[in-house]
Amino acid sequence: MMFSSGLSCNLSFPSCLGYPQDNEELIPKMAREPIILNVYDMYWINEYTTPIGLGVFHSGVEIYGTEYAYGGHSKPISGIFEITPRVAEELGEQFRYRQSVHIGYTDFTEEDVTRIVTELGKDFRGDRYHLMNKNCNHFSSQLTLILCGQEIPGWVNRLAYFSSCVPFLQRCLPKEWLTPDALQHSLNQVSHESTSSERVTPFREFMRKGCLS
Repeated sequence: MMFSSGLSCNLSFPSCLGYPQDNEELIPKMAREPIILNVYDMYWINEYTTPIGLGVFHSGVEIYGTEYAYGGHSKPISGIFEITPRVAEELGEQFRYRQSVHIGYTDFTEEDVTRIVTELGKDFRGDRYHLMNKNCNHFSSQLTLILCGQEIPGWVNRLAYFSSCVPFLQRCLPKEWLTPDALQHSLNQVSHESTSSERVTPFREFMRKGCLS
């Protein structure tokens, strides 16, 4: 039996036995969503800190088209709120957008981020807000650390750093809550929904008793 020396072996195997032509099909699709830190000047408090050469900044973390930030209030519930990214008007007239800083990327999905923010709200409650020890920048740094393993730049939270070096600084700052307009709006909504619920419940109870009597 003789074989031609020019015979070439061009056998084609079923695709299930080999690799697909497009290797990307083998790679799970990752979110790779960018994480942006948006920084704002806080003019309402700068009058207290300018004499000692300190600028004070508010920050929020932008991801999936939403910016998450933290503020203070008197209720034992989350102080985390949402705004349209880089729209300082939603924070209030004393805020001015300054700049954005790219922190990194995350593979968490949008649903994952929502769950993470909700969980962080248990710790970052409105009544636990503190200009030095637990402010909006502490929240931003905690969130970016979870999402991509990177904290925010140190200069953004310079006030908290200097407070440890200058003990009297804390006594010079105002004691009021830092409650941006967007956070106040969310609180008003919660209060309205609670009040509406309280009004409806007695009526339903009255109707129930009336039906049973």
